Amino acid sequence: MPRPAGAILPDKTRLGFIREEREGRRCEMGDWICYIVFMIQITDQLSIPRDELTFTASRSSGPGGQHVNKVSTRVTLRFDVSNSPSLTSSQKRSILNKLATRISKEGVLRVVSQQTRSQAANRETAIERFVELLQFALKKDPPRGRTAIPPSAKQKRIDDKKHRSRLKQERSKKISLDD
Repeated sequence: MPRPAGAILPDKTRLGFIREEREGRRCEMGDWICYIVFMIQITDQLSIPRDELTFTASRSSGPGGQHVNKVSTRVTLRFDVSNSPSLTSSQKRSILNKLATRISKEGVLRVVSQQTRSQAANRETAIERFVELLQFALKKDPPRGRTAIPPSAKQKRIDDKKHRSRLKQERSKKISLDD
């Protein structure tokens, strides 16, 4: 029996924020056409399809001895922030501002992982880091509460001004030679 459209299935990986969504519709013959979309959960309101991420593998400089020279275990995750249909314009602005040092001129966010000797583990690590970065960038800063200047600080400022004024007045007094 086919699953209904939008059913959320648990992911088999150790990452709890990836989920599988099945989008389905009935065709004229009565059969189900089913599309499987892997979603990466960023916040409660935002999930990004895994299709929007691109992964490239290259040779790592990390641990592994001679293994490093043979196998491409370093994983680079790229996410096009500027052209992502999953993000609103305000979310894009927030990400581009807070993660400006990690985003290229074209608006592509780049996350690199080379911690382990396994390409699959590095891919998962890159996704975890990607989720953390987006959560950081999308977190709203609490509004700054106005604070009153304490009376002691006001008094200290006034006393310092009076002291400075007295010093300058003493310097400018003319010494008479008649004495």
